[in-house]
Amino acid sequence: MYRSGSFVAEHVTPTTDEQIQPNGVDLTLEAVHEQREPGRIGRDGKEVGARQRRPADPVVEGESIDEVTEESDTYYLPPGGYVVQYAEIVSIPDDHVGFIYPRSSLLRNSCMLNTAVWDAGYEGKGEGLLQVHHDIEIETGARIAQFVLAEAAHEETYEGSYQKENL
Repeated sequence: MYRSGSFVAEHVTPTTDEQIQPNGVDLTLEAVHEQREPGRIGRDGKEVGARQRRPADPVVEGESIDEVTEESDTYYLPPGGYVVQYAEIVSIPDDHVGFIYPRSSLLRNSCMLNTAVWDAGYEGKGEGLLQVHHDIEIETGARIAQFVLAEAAHEETYEGSYQKENL
């Protein structure tokens, strides 16, 4: 059974009233990264390829980049794959499993957000794979995903290499 948004909000920090939905909590964008080096997934372990944080685009008042007026918090993303980091710390309680779904605004703008299962005991600022199929602008702090919790039996809690990630 999926839990209520108010229950989920007890396991997400920080949250605003606007983020709490009937059946989950919206997660916001903290940063966008581009993978620069190949990774490896083998029978004996894994290695995440080197990444580079993508800078937000500057605000330009004229027609030339020389007329930059301030730093921006908006990412202009052409088609491709990007690793997005959520701004909120998520803690998956015992007897639960977490799932993240894209907000419909992403889908309506030709974007898809892919994520994995978040096991009981996980804590951190997670990441997802943003697939952009048509150019889009996304601001830091924009709500891009909805996090939900479902009750689930488990043998153990998460103790993997991503525990406390991005904290």
